[in-house]
Amino acid sequence: MIDNDLLAYLEGYVTENRKNLFKKVLAERTKHFTVVLEDIYQPHNASAVVRSCDIFGIQDVYAIENRYTSKVSRHVAKGSQKWLDFYRYKKDGNNTQRCIQDLRDRGYQIIGTTPHNDSCLLPDFDITKKSAFVFGVERDGISEYVKNEADGFLKIPMVGFTESLNISVAAAIILQDVTNRIKKTDTNWQLTPSEKSKIYAEWIQKSIKNVDKLIEYYHNKE
Repeated sequence: MIDNDLLAYLEGYVTENRKNLFKKVLAERTKHFTVVLEDIYQPHNASAVVRSCDIFGIQDVYAIENRYTSKVSRHVAKGSQKWLDFYRYKKDGNNTQRCIQDLRDRGYQIIGTTPHNDSCLLPDFDITKKSAFVFGVERDGISEYVKNEADGFLKIPMVGFTESLNISVAAAIILQDVTNRIKKTDTNWQLTPSEKSKIYAEWIQKSIKNVDKLIEYYHNKE
C-alpha cells in the first residue's frame, strides 16, 4: 500500500467528483459476503456475475479453474471487473480444496447454490453469518467436493416447470436479496477503515494513466 504523502500527490490527478464517488461506493462495499465461481467456462455468464457483484457491493470474487479458465468479457462486465478483487485458483491439483480452505481461514461458511438437496430457501437464509456463495456451471452445478464440504445449501423459490436459473440470474437474485437484508440488521457488514483505505488507494491508481511514471517521478524528486 502506498503511503499517505504519495496518495495525496496522486489524488491531485483525480477529480473531486471521482474521489467522492469512490468514497460513496466504498461505504456500500462488503466482504461479509463473497462469490465463488467454480469452473464457469462461459465468459458471458462469469462476466454477468462479476457485474452483479459490483452492483450489489460484493468486493471479492473467487474463481476456481480446474477444467476451464474463467474469462471476463469487458462488453458484458461493463468495466466492473476493474473495481473488484479477484482470487484465482488455477494450479494443477486441488484448486477447489485450496479455495474452500482459504475461505474457511477467512471466516466464511461455505454455501452451495443448488435447487436440490435440503437447501434453505433464500428468504429463510441467515444473513448474519459471513458467507461464501459457490456457483457452478448451469448443467452440472457445483462439484461433488463442494456438496460434501458445504456448510449449507441455498436455493431460490421457484413455482414454474423448470427447476434451475441461469447462473448469472441466480447470482443477481441472491446478491440483491442478501445485501439488501443485511443493511437492515445490526451486523457489522461494511469494510473496515483499513480495507477502505487500501482499496481507495488502489482505485486512485487505477484511475490515472501512466501512474507508474508519476510514482517514479514523485520518488525521484524527493
